Amino acid sequence: MLLDTRNLKNFIDEEAIWNTVRATAKPEAARVHDILAKAREAKGLTLEETGCLLQAEDPELNEAVFETARAVKQSIYGNRLVLFAPLYVTNECGNRCVYCGFKADNTELERRTLSAEEIRQEVTVLENLGHKRLLLVYGEHPKFGADWIAETVRTVYDTVSEKSGEIRRVNINCAPLDVEGFRTLHEVGIGTYQCFQETYHAETYTALHPSGHKSNMLWRLYALHRAMEAGIDDVGMGPLLGLYDYRFDILATLTHAAELEKAFGVGPHTISFPRLEPALNSDIAFNPPYPITDTQFKRMVAVLRLSVPYTGLILSTREGKEMRRELLDLGVSQLSAGSRTYPGAYADPNYDRPDVQQFCIGDSRSLDEVIQEIVHQGYIPSWCTACYRLGRTGEHFMELAKKGFIQEFCHPNSLFTFKEYLQDYASEATHAVGTPLIQHEVAAFPEKRRDLVASRLQRIEQGERDLYL
Repeated sequence: MLLDTRNLKNFIDEEAIWNTVRATAKPEAARVHDILAKAREAKGLTLEETGCLLQAEDPELNEAVFETARAVKQSIYGNRLVLFAPLYVTNECGNRCVYCGFKADNTELERRTLSAEEIRQEVTVLENLGHKRLLLVYGEHPKFGADWIAETVRTVYDTVSEKSGEIRRVNINCAPLDVEGFRTLHEVGIGTYQCFQETYHAETYTALHPSGHKSNMLWRLYALHRAMEAGIDDVGMGPLLGLYDYRFDILATLTHAAELEKAFGVGPHTISFPRLEPALNSDIAFNPPYPITDTQFKRMVAVLRLSVPYTGLILSTREGKEMRRELLDLGVSQLSAGSRTYPGAYADPNYDRPDVQQFCIGDSRSLDEVIQEIVHQGYIPSWCTACYRLGRTGEHFMELAKKGFIQEFCHPNSLFTFKEYLQDYASEATHAVGTPLIQHEVAAFPEKRRDLVASRLQRIEQGERDLYL
């Protein structure tokens, strides 16, 4: 594949972003409160407004940002949380990203690419735990093209466990492809295509990616453009925090989002914000050059929720359970749970193996344990995939979301998928706390809607599956 980027322009204006960071340092309280008043309207923020909130370090202003983020999150998403798990298909990679355990020159890493049968084994384990949504993760090796990736997706969709298990949504995190390659993935029915830029600072990017296809920054920068051109409506982006100044990379991420919206009428479906974690044979992963404190991290998540209120915010198991607990209220709408970060990990009884992981995880609890906790917090776990199967994606989804669609359809659909989980997979303890929560949620619906939701829940209790509005 020729990585010809001669006609591409870097739309990340580094000088303009740094000027915004400098101009918004130590914002006055009155300015912050004005921005928060606008943010409550859930219409998004400018880069200047975002820069002010990112740097509102006064404790009282910080809490005002948190309180506003909680209100906006609740008004749009209610108490619904989407759950998923990553499935690593291969750790073979042709890149030498200095922060990654999968880098090509890490000779101590055991390389593995799952066969079709091994993929089925992994998927069966995940299905028997209750998962319905997976993110397939691939090392960026040039020998793995779109046709092979598409075949692995087919294998996942075709694998059905003995319970009510089938994967209903497969998202992809793989090397950037050309338009035809992305069209192949679209045709096989992938959901979101996810590609992290890692850092948008060109000099830092070049230093961190010395060789391999990933060393071509512009090819990666335009990956989501090519995916959307190929018909993939939902794309996901994000920086890897700790590689460069988080203020720059967050404003650059939002610049990237605006560029997609200008070109295609809709920005990213999701934004992720992983922090750099220790990885095998990577000094920089153990000593991030630009560490972000917990307070800065929490404020950043809250500000993202206010800046792009209808974009899904994804929190991974890189963070520990305490941090994950705090971030749910501040803006997170999607959560990985029970994650394992190397090929074959779910079928491996000795899965806690830092020597083969891409990075060390901070929350190693099982899916059921995570569900118990979020239910205690009043959240409804959701595996709903109705929108994707009914064509409610991309710009169409965003239009509906801004009219209250998420509460109208996604909330009852989350109850249906949670009911399935309680019926088929939950521990007794989770069933005991989950059932009353569903009953409480149903009672809060208007009468006509309540009867519809209650009848669907009863049908699930009687054995029907995969019901949705």
